[in-house]
Order: sequence, then C-alpha cells, then structure tokens
Amino acid sequence: MQLQQGCELVLRVVMTGYSLASEGKGMRRDQRKQARQVLDRRLSAIDSNVLAPPSAGWVRAIRDALGLSTRQLGERLGVAAMSVTDLEKSERAGSAQLATLRRAADAMDCDLVYAFVPRSSLEETVHDQALRVARRELARVHTTMRLEDQALPDEEVEARVVQFAESLLDDRALWDDRQ
Repeated sequence: MQLQQGCELVLRVVMTGYSLASEGKGMRRDQRKQARQVLDRRLSAIDSNVLAPPSAGWVRAIRDALGLSTRQLGERLGVAAMSVTDLEKSERAGSAQLATLRRAADAMDCDLVYAFVPRSSLEETVHDQALRVARRELARVHTTMRLEDQALPDEEVEARVVQFAESLLDDRALWDDRQ
C-alpha cells in the first residue's frame, strides 16, 4: 500500500512538473489555442490536392495555357527566354525563390498563393503530440510501479495519460525532444 502511494506520488510529481513549467502563461495559452482554431477554420476549406503543382510546374502550365512563349514571358519579366526556362526547371526541382515566382505570376496576371496546409487539424496535431509525450513520460513511472508489483490497471494508466496529455496541450515544451 505504501509503495503504491509512493509510486502514485511520483506520477503526480511528473505531471505537476509539466504543469508548473507552463504556469503563468494562461493568456498566451489561450491565444495559441484560439490561433489554432482560427487557422483550422481557414485552412479546412483548402484542398491541398487542388493546389498540387502540375508535373511541368505552375509557371509552365499557366504560360502554355495562356499561349505565351518563353520569349514573351521573358519580355514581360525583363529577362531572357533562357531565364524563363531556368525558372521553370528550378520550380520543378523545388528550388525556385518565392519572389521570382511572385514576379512570374504577376507577369501572367496571376496571384502566387503560398500556404502550409496541415494534413490534419492543428488541434489534432497538438493533441496527438501531447498523447505521445504523456505516454513516453508516464511509461517510465508505470514500468517502475510494475517492477515493484504496484502497477495500476490499464484503464487507470490510460486515464492518467489522457489527464497528463490535457495538461501538456499548450506547453511549449511539448515539442522538445525529451528522451
């Protein structure tokens, strides 16, 4: 009984240590959560498949669709036709500079759209990371408790993991690589 209380105390200390590290950051925590929610709403409308570049790249695809030659686009950009070809190659290679792409888009009466589109919601990403950290950190305590034959039932361990993860949600240390 005393050992189990000691192990539970260690578990509480681990959980409290994380929550104390982020105390006094209530306003910033709320702001981060609100920012995630706002971005999630804005980005949920974007279908990243629609924005995937054509195999030839956007510059070439738009230029061809408009019927512009490399010479003509080059004139609009104030560069040689070879520079347009180089731009198209660098875009396909993923090394074109945003400023150059923006100038090319403008020369073809287009807007350059640049965005990070999360694979899942930002809220889910943060929640999943919190669960990974909580499981990793509490696994150490659970192992010690199990070795001392004081292990908690699996349901209770998972409940503690979820509780700990909730306390980590807006802790910037959540993204530190702790081993």
